[in-house]
Amino acid sequence: MKTQTLTTLIGLGLMALTVVAPTQAAKQEPIRIGVIASWSGPYADYGRQFDAGMALYLKEHGGQLAGRDVQLIRKDTGGAAPDLARRYAQELIVNDKVNFLTGLDFSPNAYAIAPVVTKGKIPTIVMNAASSGITASSPYIARVAFTVQQVSAPMAQWMLKHGVKTAYTVVANYGSGMDAELAFKDAFTKGGGQVTDQIRTPMSNPDFSAYVQRIKDAQPDAAFIFFPSGVMPPAFMKAWQERGLDKAGITLYATGEATDDSYLEATGDVALGLVTSHHYSYAHPSAKNKKFVHDFEAEFGTSMRPSYFSVAAYDALAALDAAMQKTAGDMTADTIMAALKGLELDSPRGPIRIDADTRDIVQTVYIRRTENVDGKLVNIEFDQFDQVQDPALSAK
Repeated sequence: MKTQTLTTLIGLGLMALTVVAPTQAAKQEPIRIGVIASWSGPYADYGRQFDAGMALYLKEHGGQLAGRDVQLIRKDTGGAAPDLARRYAQELIVNDKVNFLTGLDFSPNAYAIAPVVTKGKIPTIVMNAASSGITASSPYIARVAFTVQQVSAPMAQWMLKHGVKTAYTVVANYGSGMDAELAFKDAFTKGGGQVTDQIRTPMSNPDFSAYVQRIKDAQPDAAFIFFPSGVMPPAFMKAWQERGLDKAGITLYATGEATDDSYLEATGDVALGLVTSHHYSYAHPSAKNKKFVHDFEAEFGTSMRPSYFSVAAYDALAALDAAMQKTAGDMTADTIMAALKGLELDSPRGPIRIDADTRDIVQTVYIRRTENVDGKLVNIEFDQFDQVQDPALSAK
């Protein structure tokens, strides 16, 4: 796997930012941040999106956090690779002497490094890994992304409000998939709905035709799916369309990974009309997001659309910046973690908060429909659930 060091914005092809005349802050060592994520393999877009989000935040703030320069040290896992992630975390802490860790696109990787960051007392901010138990696995982990349960339960609640009484669930067979299955079923059955069957599919290039046929034969009102962003959602939607389930009167619903903005154009018209639940859309109408999208496209062109990955990366640095300003630059682990608890930020996705008790994200979950607007496929938000906590944590 490729390991690469990025200093400030170098490595994204951006011009190095000018440092002002020497001051006490400028003479200090740069803040070293280890970023563990995927820059190779089928999920390489995850790392590129992380890079872009961090680059935008640093450009807005003169390449600094709390008045200090930043050094980003990347470690490429190429996907879900917990053993590799654990080794990288150890290397970053022992050899590179990082002050913070971040990235973490897959839940198994986040769980794997938890004992390492606990022993090393390294504040860690999760940019994507979405399994519910991650922040509980170490007192030095906080999350600015989302949890799968957090976006799955609102989808079940919305479906019930709109007359869906029976549903199949189809999820990828790994931790986040099981989280989606659990949260959806719990919310759906509590509201009076019936989950008629549950399917877990392998992660490696499954043929979905047999699963889709089972749903068609069972004739539920709807099916709910969860797969990680990338190759699996469009493959399922294509099988759904080929088997004619919409014509059979069965409606498909999903979490927002199915129509991830980064992959939506490539997914194509099979996504049209799909209703999903998620915490960010490229088309979110706030002024903050319009500026974010404008700046993103100005820096990186329009071939790579910003997704919830780049927003979480932007917010991760915003959270560290705000925490360090609260501590007057003190980067002691327990001091930083205390500053992160209860932190509120204005994100491109809307208002977010790091819960003071769980160190997990509290945010709005939007209900969206994929539409063609001015020749582009976009997720149009038309309903929302405010101040949503992870249901697995809020129930405790």
